[in-house]
Amino acid sequence: MKRRSGGGPAARPLATLATGLAVAAVLPIAAACSNGGGNGGGGSGSPSASGSPGASASAGVLTAAGARSALITEADLGYGWNEEKGAAGWRDSLPVGKVDVAEFLDDRASAAVCQKFIDALYTDELLGKPSGASALTGFSGADRARMLYQVASYDRNRLDDSMAWLRTVPSACDRFTITGDGGGKRTVEVVEAPLPKTGDARQGLNMTVKGTVDGEPLTLTADIAAVRVGSSAITVTNGGLDGVEPGSTRQAVEQGTRRLEAVLAGRTPPEQPPGPQD
Repeated sequence: MKRRSGGGPAARPLATLATGLAVAAVLPIAAACSNGGGNGGGGSGSPSASGSPGASASAGVLTAAGARSALITEADLGYGWNEEKGAAGWRDSLPVGKVDVAEFLDDRASAAVCQKFIDALYTDELLGKPSGASALTGFSGADRARMLYQVASYDRNRLDDSMAWLRTVPSACDRFTITGDGGGKRTVEVVEAPLPKTGDARQGLNMTVKGTVDGEPLTLTADIAAVRVGSSAITVTNGGLDGVEPGSTRQAVEQGTRRLEAVLAGRTPPEQPPGPQD
């Protein structure tokens, strides 16, 4: 699949759709490379039980070690999900294209919001460029589902602006058309999706992209979630060609926020997620 040149190490598109439909994967947003000693591209970000992220994440500052420790694991997601070492290489161009501005009539501002949204997914900068440490990991699930998960530190003011902008996407971009490099038309629909009340601010979206690959009609469905904790945030993209299981997205958000909050408070996240009674 095509790749934008000059995008730097942080660029990874939203979804992977293998030729011939042999494999399908949905990839997330905001998967920038790690800062310093962070996890710069692999899916192997599972925290070490003996690690001490609190020592490197004092005063609520996310560092490379803390970002790696804050990543969710297979245990956080439950049965049916497997961590993938090659998550950094997931890529595809189905959700990428030029927004048909004519559909918006005189509402050029909404057209600009939708173009920014599509471009941000493609460059993995939904919340802007991380200003500090970041780490990412990916998982494969049943029915060709894929999940990409990132933890990153941002400039606080810009992060607030990004979260505010993200809240405008469902109303501005409820339905629009994009044209890919090959001239193919894809219909995109975006609606707001509920998220658990975690973190300091949050926004959930559900996106559906309908188009064709090698003449074969496809429908890509993905949950997209962002949760801010202080000046750090987690981002999740979960879905695939066979639909999306919202419960997995909620699980990732809940457990991921707990892990990030623990790291920022100087604590070591538990190896196993807390049970329902907690």
